[in-house]
Amino acid sequence: MHNHLRTFMLLAGLTALFVGVGYLIGGAAGMAVALALAVAMNAFSYWNSDKIVLRMYGAREVDQSVAEPLLRNYVADVYELADRANLPRPKVYVMESEQPNAFATGRDPEHAAVAATVGLLRMLDRREIRGVMAHELAHVKNRDTLTMTITATLAGAISSLANFALFFGGNDRERPGGIIGTIALMILAPMAAALVQMAISRGREYEADRHGAEISGDPEALASALQKIDAYARGIVNVTAERNPATGQMFIINPLAGHGADNLFSTHPSTGNRVAALMKLIGRGAPPAAPIVDGGGRRRGTAVPTTKARTPGPWS
Repeated sequence: MHNHLRTFMLLAGLTALFVGVGYLIGGAAGMAVALALAVAMNAFSYWNSDKIVLRMYGAREVDQSVAEPLLRNYVADVYELADRANLPRPKVYVMESEQPNAFATGRDPEHAAVAATVGLLRMLDRREIRGVMAHELAHVKNRDTLTMTITATLAGAISSLANFALFFGGNDRERPGGIIGTIALMILAPMAAALVQMAISRGREYEADRHGAEISGDPEALASALQKIDAYARGIVNVTAERNPATGQMFIINPLAGHGADNLFSTHPSTGNRVAALMKLIGRGAPPAAPIVDGGGRRRGTAVPTTKARTPGPWS
């Protein structure tokens, strides 16, 4: 209940920020328009959150009738993990991106979808893929998916509105703060939106890691997967994510270039901290960095060495 209350307050803060930007740009009329837009965007995001992001990333739905064994195993594992988590089976999608990554979306568990990139399916072994998808199903079970999508929508809208501040409203004398206020608005509004976004997303990643480990019964596989995804993602650009940075917080690892630190301006905790938290679940120290193979993801099948045999844990 406390977590839901905190999330509601943060979302209310984003909405208030959006309305405030409207006021600074267009006065009372701008505030009214911004409020109407915020309500409309929240309603639209609620009913169409899965379609918005999946269409943006060109994701295609797959099922167990697909011919390629790699995709068939991926779908089968998602279904089996959903059954273990007592969740309705989500729709399963694949994205044509070489950057290894994954996300979940949907307004509730009954309308959820999970998506993984072809890069993730090729670079990780089956245990690690299961660990990643269990993490995404944990987001579904925790009902994080709607929150993350609405947050991404509002944060993106605030940034766009602020960037176009110079072109809206009356002349500079009519705007609160004049030209100086407008410039400050263009800089500070996106930063404030990003901070609210981070406050919502970072804690949820730790929770999804922990609950995902419970679903899969294999925290070590998720820890290994996080290391490999992080290492590969640094060198492979996700063009769609770069064009829509507000959606970056939805992925298991930040898809944007140069955002790996666990600091105030990161939507994700550092991978090292997440791995350490997972290894504590099985009473072990953090493992060495996962091995990386040159050219990974550009070969057929799994491009990285198979993860060592699973160490028995509390959920085995």
